[in-house]
Amino acid sequence: MEATLRGVGVSHGVAIGEVRHMGTAVLEPPAKQIPAEDAEREQGRARKAVEAVAADLMARGNLAGGEAQAVLEAQAMMAQDPELMADVDRRIAVGSTAERAVYDAFAAYRELLAGAGEYLAGRVADLDDVRNRIVARLLGVPMPGVPDSDEPYVLVARDLAPADTALLDPTLVLGFVTEEGGPTSHSAILARALGVPAVVALPGAGELAEGTVIAVDGSTGDIFVEPSEEKKSELEAAAAERKAALSASTGPGATADGHKVPLLANVGGPADVPAAVEAGAEGVGLFRTEFLFLDDSKNAPSEEKQVEAYRQVLEAFPEGRVVVRVLDAGADKPLDFLTPGDEPNPALGVRGLRTLLDHPEVLRTQLTALAKAADGLPVYLEVMAPMVADRTDAKAFADACRAAGLQAKFGAMVEIPSAALRARSILQEVEFLSLGTNDLAQYTFAADRQVGAVSRLQDPWQPALLDLVALSAEAAKAEGKSCGVCGEAASDPLLACVLTGLGVTSLSMGAASIPCVRATLAKYTLAQCERAAAAARAADSADEARNAAQAVLSGE
Repeated sequence: MEATLRGVGVSHGVAIGEVRHMGTAVLEPPAKQIPAEDAEREQGRARKAVEAVAADLMARGNLAGGEAQAVLEAQAMMAQDPELMADVDRRIAVGSTAERAVYDAFAAYRELLAGAGEYLAGRVADLDDVRNRIVARLLGVPMPGVPDSDEPYVLVARDLAPADTALLDPTLVLGFVTEEGGPTSHSAILARALGVPAVVALPGAGELAEGTVIAVDGSTGDIFVEPSEEKKSELEAAAAERKAALSASTGPGATADGHKVPLLANVGGPADVPAAVEAGAEGVGLFRTEFLFLDDSKNAPSEEKQVEAYRQVLEAFPEGRVVVRVLDAGADKPLDFLTPGDEPNPALGVRGLRTLLDHPEVLRTQLTALAKAADGLPVYLEVMAPMVADRTDAKAFADACRAAGLQAKFGAMVEIPSAALRARSILQEVEFLSLGTNDLAQYTFAADRQVGAVSRLQDPWQPALLDLVALSAEAAKAEGKSCGVCGEAASDPLLACVLTGLGVTSLSMGAASIPCVRATLAKYTLAQCERAAAAARAADSADEARNAAQAVLSGE
């Protein structure tokens, strides 16, 4: 009998298929004592398993490229953490087996992360995945991961580790459903990059029986269990209609009446550029430069290495706009040579621009490398700082850009509510704003983007978040400057219309989302987008805002 469940849709499209559950490793090895003379051998086993898992994660990252590569390399660094390995060696020395020592050492580290503030607590799932992989290798059991199947299926899991999501085969995995996660979790971001329909934060997802046929609507978050033939046809027709609209839509982003809304791509490095070009991106709205720094957490990359990587991206968009975010280190992206190791709550501590102002030589090298990379190229380079709180921050960044001789526009990211509230003040120092809606939602609602239990507060349709977007856009308009959105909110086609109606001047997203956003924007006039935005802001919840905007745009 057909039943409907509701989670959070995070990657558009419809998938219909049988449920297959994610395989898990044996989580807790038996506790048994080993004789002292076996300790050295067990320590060697542990080290070999750790190195093998780290190498596997790095290899998966190299295959996946882009955002996935940065995430997987961060996991590999977790596996090789010297303090963790020292703890493993100590536990083996007093009688633990290699697998039990790994399990217990990771459990202790897990408690530290869980208590280190919401942002780091969100890394617990990644840590658990690393632990399970090492323990599985030591026990000689199958690795946790995607099930083997010759037939396409819908993958169901409590949560999906980046190592699994990054290498999903879209020809076999029709879509996926998870019990945990949120709209801006790593799994959601990677699903959109893959173009796989996905629903997260679905209570009871693990109770869906193996082999049950379900239909996943990644746009609405609806899961239809044992859907009728009529429902299947209805969903497939809607999906086909959306696909046809995408194919028909080309060219620059614009509303039906010709109001231009440049559609840009979020990239993590040169590996992401081909997909962005193929999707028709008009430039880059967010070039995350962290990927260069994650290769070696103990040392900053050389100026020469940075110049080479930046130039590859800049060359791909002649006459286009490329917005580069300087290094955003700290919180869930710690770097040994930059990040304090003893902060009680790293998400609210020294991260982003704050870190760079504490290490001016790192900022200076990056800005100088960008200046050299852009030299002689017909590209519109813009450089922005993450985690700008006020005018003082904005001035410090603009001064650093000028001191480095950078010929570019300087901008500030709006990720902290104070920046939205005082946007006009900040715009006295910089030339543009870019809204990072993921962090702006996290800080506005005190809701960690990795925690499924608070996913409703991470919903970019929350009216309070729309209010802050409107404040920023109005300030930019008053100052004759631009205000874009580079957070995941821009990848929602309906919300893209609302953001346009709020006065946002450009939208940047994962390359896979550009065709759908372009096609949807082209259906409505600017006036319709403005009415939808007003209706959404007048609502009292995210669901009401979404429904109100939909009603306006559908003419109901």
